[in-house]
Amino acid sequence: MGTATRPLPGDYDYIIVGAGSAGCVVANRLSADPKKRVLLLEAGGKDDWIWFHIPVGYLFAIGNPRSDWMFQTTPQRGLNGRALAYPRGKVIGGSSAINAMITMRGQAADYDGWRDLGLPGWGWDDVLPVFREIEDHFLGETDMHGAGGEWRVEPPRVKWDILDAVRDAAEEMGIPKTADFNTGDNEGSSYFQVNQKSGRRWSAARGFLKPALRRPNLRVETGVLVDRLILEDGCATQVEFRQKGQRFSARANAEIILCAGAIGSPQILQRSGIGPAALLKGAGIECQIDLPGVGANLQDHLQQRAIYRVTGTRTLNQVYYSAFGKVSMALDYAFRRRGPLTMAPSQLGIFTRSSPDETRANIQFHVQPLSLDKFGDPLHRFPAITVAACNLRPTSRGTIRVASADAMAPPVIDPNYLDTDDDRRVAADAIRVTRRLMSQPALRRFHPVESVPGESVGDDLSKLAGDIGTTIFHPVGTARMGPPGDRMAVLDETLRVRGIGGLRVIDASVMPTITSGNTNTPTIMIAAKAAALIK
Repeated sequence: MGTATRPLPGDYDYIIVGAGSAGCVVANRLSADPKKRVLLLEAGGKDDWIWFHIPVGYLFAIGNPRSDWMFQTTPQRGLNGRALAYPRGKVIGGSSAINAMITMRGQAADYDGWRDLGLPGWGWDDVLPVFREIEDHFLGETDMHGAGGEWRVEPPRVKWDILDAVRDAAEEMGIPKTADFNTGDNEGSSYFQVNQKSGRRWSAARGFLKPALRRPNLRVETGVLVDRLILEDGCATQVEFRQKGQRFSARANAEIILCAGAIGSPQILQRSGIGPAALLKGAGIECQIDLPGVGANLQDHLQQRAIYRVTGTRTLNQVYYSAFGKVSMALDYAFRRRGPLTMAPSQLGIFTRSSPDETRANIQFHVQPLSLDKFGDPLHRFPAITVAACNLRPTSRGTIRVASADAMAPPVIDPNYLDTDDDRRVAADAIRVTRRLMSQPALRRFHPVESVPGESVGDDLSKLAGDIGTTIFHPVGTARMGPPGDRMAVLDETLRVRGIGGLRVIDASVMPTITSGNTNTPTIMIAAKAAALIK
């Protein structure tokens, strides 16, 4: 590795760090002005692998160093000492190239909560037009949905009898069937709408970045590892990075925009001397600006994955291990773009309350016609389904920290799962709701038997939640926005970094509190809204 840093040829108004979900949107929007020159830097590679495009490819992409950064958490006290794999997409499109493809806005109250924290412009009535503007929805233009945007939304293209029965069981419990989770109140059961087009994954790269690549004012560099930002007179002016064994720097005339995600963006800030002074000192980094909130406030959806063996019905487990099943899946996909190869990891969603004391839905079920020990592992050889319940609004808070100034060093990821009494209570209640769901009359003909955690396990449900809890891959909040006077806020409501000129963060890390559902579509909304603020 050479030590000399060379200027990257070219003159740029904006430098965007990270071509994940947010970065693809911001690059699209800013480069639409032909007078603005945009440089987009991505640490991962190109999406030139078939499993980035066939929807079921998540089974092969997660846990694969070709497509996943292969991060790990620290051992988690709330998970009884277990450390978890922490997948993040290592490719243009970021995690939208390997995720569940579920389009989920969350609840109106999530965004009204942001507004009520002192963040004008972020209430539900403010963000709904942005959701509609980015969307190309199969239902067409309605009060709630948009048509003609870059973010394609389609219904699932495969059906499973066992999931229909689970939905019926939820109705027997009093959970209503709903047609659409994305109207501001997602309580009920429905099949997830997905980011696909004609049976192919529709990543942020495919929707937002690739249509912009023909523009001469947009330059994209992959395989780029950002070391740090250079500050001059209180402004961020340059990015220093490595690519193919060489060191480069690039200067931004207008702004540097971090879109490296809830894991990447706080690391870059900390390596640049922007963050908690004590942490930076311990990592051997000179503190430029003491911002204690950088890397704090990590929130994630922790799920309790229950696995039930079933009989008398088809699941992906049997189909996958059947020679005939593999051939039929391949033919169905090749000729009709339908069938199991189009599957999102979760087909059926259920939003409900963990107890009558909750004022709105606070747990989400992802129900899958398959089972495995963890993503990256093979499917089980017995017929089974997975019924995973997550706490939508956890109160535990974790951290992202750098261990040194070396960009090659992995981050220290500590989600601090199940740290609060409230989170432990909701997790235990979620297991009770799961067992009640699976005992309904609608499912009796399938004879469901709890395999994980197992019916013989003891009654300490909080400990049990720690034994089976795992991430659902929704980290947010590590460079959050906040009102004036909020010492832990890293950004203002326009996503500018406090105390530094010419620097914004635009990605999932800006969320003050996590949204009540899958976080990819909210991240894309944030990016579109922020790009409009910049323009």
